[in-house]
Amino acid sequence: MGNKNKTISFRVNEGAFDALRDIAEERDISLSAVFRDYVDTLVAHDGQVRVVPEDELERAGEGGESFPPKIEVPKSFVREHERLELEAEHLREQLEEHKRYVNHLREQLDDGDDEVIQLEDLDGEPDEPSFRLG
Repeated sequence: MGNKNKTISFRVNEGAFDALRDIAEERDISLSAVFRDYVDTLVAHDGQVRVVPEDELERAGEGGESFPPKIEVPKSFVREHERLELEAEHLREQLEEHKRYVNHLREQLDDGDDEVIQLEDLDGEPDEPSFRLG
């Protein structure tokens, strides 16, 4: 069906609107883009997004806890992920090759309709000599 964009409307007080407009101007983007970024982040993190003021963010960084939190991933996991990505890419290429081959065979089948010989047509006329294979 496709990916249709939907519109969300809501009201905020004048102070919040001014603050959001300042954020948009600071980032040199539209006010709509601020909301789209927030919604995209919210969806990507399954609703687990927390808005943190910058001063609180700096204090959290001094305490040893960074935001957003970081997780160490073993190299074996990364290698396995890369291997699976390569394998998936290879399988996609094989699938495309198979599709091209199937399309080629279909085109040959469509073009070859006039080459079909019916067995009844081989019988010929009764006065024609018949041949026996054997």
